[in-house]
Amino acid sequence: MSRVRFGLRAKLLFFSSFLLTIPWLGYQYVWEMETYLRIGQEQTMVGTARAVATALHERPALFDNQSAYLKDVKPGTDLYAYKIAYPIRLDGKLDDWQDYKQLTIEYAQQNLIDQVSDYEASSLHFRHMVGQYDRYLYAMFDVTDNTVLLRPKNSLRIDKNDHLQIAMTDSIGVFQRYIVAPSEEGWVNAYLLKDDLGSLQPDRLETQIQGQWRNTDNGYQLELRFPLAMMSSKIAFAIVDVDNPVTREVENIMGTANPSKVDSLGTVLVPSPEIEKILKGLKYSNARVWVVDKHMRVLARSGDISKAQGVNSTVKSDASQSWWKYIETNWLLPLYYQILTKPPADFVDDLRDAYSLRGQDIIEALTGKPSSLWRLSPDNKAVIMSAAHPIYIDDTVMGAVVVEQTTHGIRTLRNKALERQFHYILLVILISTIALFLIASRLSWRIRKLRNETESAIDQQGKIIGDIVPSHTRDEIGDLSRTFTSVLSKLSQYNAYLENMASRLSHELRTPVAIVNSSLDNLLLEEQSEDNKQYLDRAKQGITRLSKILSNMSEATRLEQAMQSNEREEFELGDLLQGCVAGYELAYGNRVFALNISHANVTVAGSPELFAQMLDKIIANAVEFSDDNSVITVNLKSHEQGSVLSVENLGCLLPENMQDQLLDSMVSVRKVQNSTQPHLGLGLYIAKIIAEYHEGVLNIHNLKGDSGVVVSLVFSR
Repeated sequence: MSRVRFGLRAKLLFFSSFLLTIPWLGYQYVWEMETYLRIGQEQTMVGTARAVATALHERPALFDNQSAYLKDVKPGTDLYAYKIAYPIRLDGKLDDWQDYKQLTIEYAQQNLIDQVSDYEASSLHFRHMVGQYDRYLYAMFDVTDNTVLLRPKNSLRIDKNDHLQIAMTDSIGVFQRYIVAPSEEGWVNAYLLKDDLGSLQPDRLETQIQGQWRNTDNGYQLELRFPLAMMSSKIAFAIVDVDNPVTREVENIMGTANPSKVDSLGTVLVPSPEIEKILKGLKYSNARVWVVDKHMRVLARSGDISKAQGVNSTVKSDASQSWWKYIETNWLLPLYYQILTKPPADFVDDLRDAYSLRGQDIIEALTGKPSSLWRLSPDNKAVIMSAAHPIYIDDTVMGAVVVEQTTHGIRTLRNKALERQFHYILLVILISTIALFLIASRLSWRIRKLRNETESAIDQQGKIIGDIVPSHTRDEIGDLSRTFTSVLSKLSQYNAYLENMASRLSHELRTPVAIVNSSLDNLLLEEQSEDNKQYLDRAKQGITRLSKILSNMSEATRLEQAMQSNEREEFELGDLLQGCVAGYELAYGNRVFALNISHANVTVAGSPELFAQMLDKIIANAVEFSDDNSVITVNLKSHEQGSVLSVENLGCLLPENMQDQLLDSMVSVRKVQNSTQPHLGLGLYIAKIIAEYHEGVLNIHNLKGDSGVVVSLVFSR
């Protein structure tokens, strides 16, 4: 498996990626700043809650209603008059109550006051709520009744039919009872009952209690309104169900509390207008402020949480349209806000219509300990922080002030800080990366240039054919270039010495060899004893072999000189092969030669003499490694890459680990002790040089079936 190669540029780019830790550190720093800003905002809000609570301490008149002093609040009995944004149109259709539908309370079997007959859910149940607008208390009843029985028009009794009972204590604490019992659908008023608690006789018509009664398919709907001045804080509502038109006996009474008993009345909490006046000025404080009683019911509130952003995040921006502004707006900021989060323009406020608050901060404040709390909006878009502080009256906690703000301001400031910081960081990273890339490119280019010069200075045979231009740059790569130049110059001189050494040795040794050879010839002419003649014959053989060695040593040099001075000519390869093979049949009588030409008219540009010399080397090699009387086949055939000339012989195989090295210089696999001729391993090397001169590629390998060896020469088209 090849390993992945990393160049200098890739490495420098990789290490330059550590510059990306700079924006991460900056991001962490800004996050730390945001944390401190949140702590500061939290302390500021606790201080605001303390200041508002200080304005409400020891003012019992603000809590002067019995509901504020209750030890416990009974859901469904103790009511909360939610502050209504607009006056209710009394038409009995309940359309104006749709925005407050989630605040209605369901009354069923558990709210039965007097059960005369067996209760069935389809017989009677209703939804109810009360609200306050200006100086009026509004009430709605959506009653499910399987039989709606109204008061007969001529009847003086108002209790022998379906009706609504209302009981309350007036502004001076006197217990009063009322009945709403219409004889037909439409506008209704209440009847004030006499003081006798055992009687339901009307005393007079109370026109201040007014409303609309409307029958529906499932029962009826009733809307009422009366002035807040009519009552204190104790009240009860009860629906009386009469189903039998003959006996007109009461079936069931269901309501908020028993309207016939003063002690059983529930309470209704109306948001305090006095406290709202105190909080009115806080709507400019960039916060939402609540005042709750000790039962966590809302007494007053001020402000809008969507506008309560806390820290002032107004930042002056340049309105001019420039190229930088265009890049920042269209490219950079969209990139930044893949990481950053913008404060939402809108989010879900689960406390928008709240009439009571719940939270750990409020619980702790009602125990006398100021507290704060962070929470997410239901849609997880906004972070809301609330701070609560207790309100004391006579050392008793009567309620709490709750101040709320979002972190939109802090998030906006954080984003602005990160935007500017990212601008500078990106600029630094961009300049640093470009600088590193240019430096790496320059270094890489110089190294590649040095590599290319080195490769072009030495050919595939290791011969030095060029020079390296030394660099004048005074750095490590310049030193390396100058060192390579010096080394290459010394190697060139040494190679020239080695190249000329063969011809020099041949020239210097030929004279003494000739003298020795002539001396031996003269000695052989004289009469010698058998022993001396044997020694002279051995010396003669040695001189002959030494002469051949000198000839072989200078052959490669003469060949290169011949190829450089020889002019190329085109010749017919088939004719050349026929002539050469005919000569081989005469020269090697103990071998059989077969010539197969399947691709005629093959023309080669080069030297026929050199080509024949190459073929001589290959055939001589094949003869030496083949068996006596074996066949040596010469083939010329077409190939997908051009033409192929191959010489096949049967006999010894090539060693597996030497097949790729036999064409190199001074490489031989002959057994020295079995050879009678001197071999320097230059035969196939010379053949390779001649093949390359004729633009061919020489290969040698074992035949399929391991029966012999084939030498192939491939000519491109």
